[in-house]
Amino acid sequence: MRVRARSMPADTHFKPHRHGWAQLAYCASGIVQVTAATPDEVTYIVPPSRAVWIAPGALHAINVLETAEFRTLYIHANATPAGWQGCRVIVVSPLLREMVLSLEMNPHASLPPEGAAFALGRPGSKTQGGPVLSKAREALLSALLIDEITHADTQPLGVPLPHAEHGDKRLRALCEAVLRAPAERATLAGWAADMGASERTMARLFRDELGTSYQQWRQQAILAHALPLLARGTPVSQVAAASGYASDSAFSAMFKAAMGQSPSYFQNKKGL
Repeated sequence: MRVRARSMPADTHFKPHRHGWAQLAYCASGIVQVTAATPDEVTYIVPPSRAVWIAPGALHAINVLETAEFRTLYIHANATPAGWQGCRVIVVSPLLREMVLSLEMNPHASLPPEGAAFALGRPGSKTQGGPVLSKAREALLSALLIDEITHADTQPLGVPLPHAEHGDKRLRALCEAVLRAPAERATLAGWAADMGASERTMARLFRDELGTSYQQWRQQAILAHALPLLARGTPVSQVAAASGYASDSAFSAMFKAAMGQSPSYFQNKKGL
């Protein structure tokens, strides 16, 4: 298990790539977007101290939306928790954050190459001029960290996207337009007209290609859009308006039903 810590400016991009190791990606601060194919393409917009679990071998790309203190935890494929073959968003608990920091302070341990495939196997433990954790301490930290990841709360922040090559281009364009401007139009009819298709056709494409309705898909897109705004302390009224809701109460009701907490719970809270 190894940790890579970096400061990355907005608009930093990692092109689609895959690893033989599992990867846990999160930001101590800032916002990142992770797009993964496992096998369906899903995009995650991750606020501070949420993390995306990326399964071994999963093709994924990372875009930095807001200057970020980025943390990447590499985990050997053999340590993957049972059933964790896809990607998911987890809550980074204070304990998990401190354990990552402990491994992060072992800066001279060799790391897997970023953005490149590599063979399965433990990275070498040779140093480049500094101490490393003892094998016993590293083993204890690693085991506890895996257990903490396994029992972490998950959150529904993934937004599925149509396949870039084989999916319907109109549906792909509609989904990307909603992600860019979720408040611009609330109805499927309005978006469908922009794509030169009927509302019925686009509704069928959502069912056939994404296995969901437009309303359900848009809710996931709204949650992914709203959480980073709330994490930065944006007033709920502004987040509701930016999400296409005419009233704060309607937005708050949707948010609480989906997330189990009111929007205000996620505002300006470290560790959330």
